[in-house]
Amino acid sequence: MMVSTDWPSNLPLLQMYQVDLPPDPKEVAAIEARRNQEREQQSRFFNVRTRVMGVDVEALNNQVEERKLQEATERSKEAAYGTNQVRYDLVAQMLEKEQAERTRRLAKKVQNFREQRQKLRNRCELDFWNSNQLWREFPAYLGDNAPYYGQASLQCFSGEDLERATYLRMQQEQFQYSLERQLQEQQQARVDENCADMLNDQLRLAMDMRAAQLAKLEESCRIAMMAATASANKAQAVKLAEQQGQEHQRQQEANLVEVQNQITSDLLTENPQVAQNPVAPHRVLPYCWKGMTPEQRATIRKVQETQHHEKEAQRQAEQALDAKWESQAINLAQAAKELEEQERELCAEFRRGLGSFNQQLAMEQNAQQNYLNSIIYTNQPTAQYHLQFNTSSR
Repeated sequence: MMVSTDWPSNLPLLQMYQVDLPPDPKEVAAIEARRNQEREQQSRFFNVRTRVMGVDVEALNNQVEERKLQEATERSKEAAYGTNQVRYDLVAQMLEKEQAERTRRLAKKVQNFREQRQKLRNRCELDFWNSNQLWREFPAYLGDNAPYYGQASLQCFSGEDLERATYLRMQQEQFQYSLERQLQEQQQARVDENCADMLNDQLRLAMDMRAAQLAKLEESCRIAMMAATASANKAQAVKLAEQQGQEHQRQQEANLVEVQNQITSDLLTENPQVAQNPVAPHRVLPYCWKGMTPEQRATIRKVQETQHHEKEAQRQAEQALDAKWESQAINLAQAAKELEEQERELCAEFRRGLGSFNQQLAMEQNAQQNYLNSIIYTNQPTAQYHLQFNTSSR
């Protein structure tokens, strides 16, 4: 049996893989930020009030000053960071020294404990590296009172402890020795603890003194940084004031030179020759023209009067032409009126002739109908006539 792999016609492939995924917020925010930046650039570029053609020297100088101030601030921050780093390094070194001292004291205590408590003569473990230890602990037979043989050797029986006093004395001496060693160890532990406390106090005092010194150094660095920032701001303010003063003085000098040029030049004079164009004599220079001369004004008035007379003659000719057109329109209206009256008379005469003709035609039709009814159609058909007609037709 074969299985068909075709998809149903009512379920397209695109519908199977159609997934409505939401957009990435970061990507949407980045696209929106770029669009806003482009809008701001367009508004700044196409705004004729804020747009600057060429190089903006003042903006460049402000950028240089801001860069210098930023560099000075970064240098001060780096100096403060270096001071803090030195302080942290010193504290870390002191902590490392304290940790090393603690490790050394602990190792010394362990070594003392091993030397005092873990001697070879006091150990109870079996030495695996010395296989003849048990044979050496039990020498050859020395007598019935030998201390190396116990009850299992049938050499020493119960009730025959002949050296009990010696054993008791040895036990007391060992107890006394152990008590003295404990007292010594306790005293040494107290001494070590006192020394450790004293060293801790000295270390804490040294750390406090170092922290105070570093705090003073940091405060001095901060004060120096503030002083350097204040001096830089003052120098920048002085420089800015000097620049503004120089700019004001330069502007004043430029204004004074412009006033002098205006006074001494032909711009404010009434000389008409100044406004003549050297290339085209029939034209004038707009920025130097001071008005027309009397001859030019008289010529213009004469031309205006001539134009006025021409305009008046043209107006009279137009009036005469309009009068002719009006009279012609009146004549045409009268002729049209006469034609309309003639047309009405002809229509009335035509209607009268048509009425008489229709009346005569009606009389003739009536006479013919009377002739047919009275002469031709006098015999009425009977029922027998209709019956014969029907049979003959069958």
